[in-house]
This record gives sequence, C-alpha cells and structure tokens, in this order.
Amino acid sequence: MSETSTCREPLRLMAVHAHPDDESSKGAATMARYAAEGVQVLVVTCTGGERGDILNPAMDRPEIKENLPAVRMEEMAKAREILGVEQQWLGFVDSGLPEGEPLPPLPEGCFGLQPIEVASEPLVRAVREFRPHVMLTYDENGGYPHPDHIMTHKVSVEAFDAAGDPDRYPGTGEPWQPLKLYYHMTFHQDRYLAEHQAMLDAGLESPYEEMLKRWQDRPLKWEITTKVPCADYFDVRDQALIAHATQIDPNGPFFACPTDLRRKAWPTEDYHLARSLVDTELPEDDLFAGVQEVQEKVCLP
Repeated sequence: MSETSTCREPLRLMAVHAHPDDESSKGAATMARYAAEGVQVLVVTCTGGERGDILNPAMDRPEIKENLPAVRMEEMAKAREILGVEQQWLGFVDSGLPEGEPLPPLPEGCFGLQPIEVASEPLVRAVREFRPHVMLTYDENGGYPHPDHIMTHKVSVEAFDAAGDPDRYPGTGEPWQPLKLYYHMTFHQDRYLAEHQAMLDAGLESPYEEMLKRWQDRPLKWEITTKVPCADYFDVRDQALIAHATQIDPNGPFFACPTDLRRKAWPTEDYHLARSLVDTELPEDDLFAGVQEVQEKVCLP
C-alpha cells in the first residue's frame, strides 16, 4: 500500500443548524449521500427547538405540547439515524419567531440574544473536536430572517475563522482550520420553476404558482456555485423530514411534487461557496473539490 493511501484521513463534513428539522429540510440528501460514501458527517444543532410551533395538525395534541422539548429530541434521534449521520446539541434555547408590529423583544436568555463569544464557544470546541474539512451553514439572513438562523450564520463564520487560531477560545481544544464554508441555497426560484413545470407536464396541478409569482424578479443574493447530485437520496431526505412529525405535515408542501418528478426536474442540492482555503474551479459538483488534492499533497513523501 502506498504512503499516499495510508496517510489520507477520512473526509469530514459539519452542518450547523438552528433547530431540529432544519438538517432534514436543507442539505439532507447531500449529507445522506456523503455518509453512504464513507464521509464522516456531523450535524450540530444550536437549539432544542423548544419554541417551535406544531405545524402538523395530527400532532397538535395536549400531551405533545406539554412535552415538546423531549418530543423534538426524539424526532431528531430518528432523523439522524435515517440520514446516517452523527449529531450534537449545542444546548442553547430557541428564540422563537417574533411576530407583530412592532416586533416584541426576544425572550431573555435565548440563543438570539447571546454575545457572539458565548454563542460561538461551544461550536469552536465542536469544530476542534470533530475537525471538519467542510462546513455548511446559512447566509447572513439565515435563509429566512429567524433570529436563531441569523445567529447560526454568525457563530458558524466565527468558528470557521477562529477554530484554527491558537490564541482564540483557549481551553476548547487543539486548533483546527476547516478548508471550505458553504451557504445553503435550498429554496430558490429556478428549482421551483423546474418542479412546477414538471408537474404541469405530467398533467398534475402545481401548488407553486402563487409562490413563483411572489418570487418574480427577485434575484438570488448569492450565486449558486456548487450543485451536488443527490437525487438517489431524496427518499432518505423525505423520511428524515417525516421523522420531525411535530414540524412536518406529510401532506404538506414539502411533498407536493412527486419524488420521481423532483429527481428529473432538479436532481441536486445547491450551495454557495462562501470561503475556501483550497484551489477549486467553479462551478463545482462536490463539496470536497480541492480538499482531497490538498490531502494528497500532504501525503506525498
């Protein structure tokens, strides 16, 4: 066996999410594919989702409401098993989604109100322990403006920048520098246009027409740089979503387009490469593009 093959370490992917269920609605098929191919995948969940609404009418029952934090932990355990990934809680409390005019203040002690150093410390520790080559997170708007999603972006960028610096966050482990940071680009107009047209072509009624009207002339803030083929894992993604039964209605919009049509219409999950410390050519079809080449250089005698 060559020295190159013996010294290359397994590839590692870390996905940082705000709440349980986010990992199954954003990048789940990507993670399931990489995990099946032998990549070590860790989902880091920043909060317990304690203030999430029950969005599935079948689960809107008193005993579920009374035990929602425990129920959501059980749902997360099922989802991570389905996806074949590891998962770690950071232990912060869900901020909830404020509504009203003006918006009410966030609850005291919640994730969205933590000082950045406090919110980032456990994630820096997790990065130094797991040593990911690639990290996934949300853009600066959180994908949508939920305070926990926005804070998840902030702590992910902070951890990406700080984990490799031995002078920052002392006492959280040996420094480790991830090589690439991506933003999820899951919900965008081109994807839904493709699924909408696929349903019409199949003689089905599409539920996306009104949504697409609202999205007209709304350009993407971030360019899609990376499309990961993962259509073979769309069923796994759906099963993981359904495991989050308090949040996902199996008769709801996530499943409006039949899986076989989704595979044909848009067979990828999409990302924006926000930071890279390795050379790569855009567009990409692999989150680890450039990473394996760096490993090989390190392994050469």
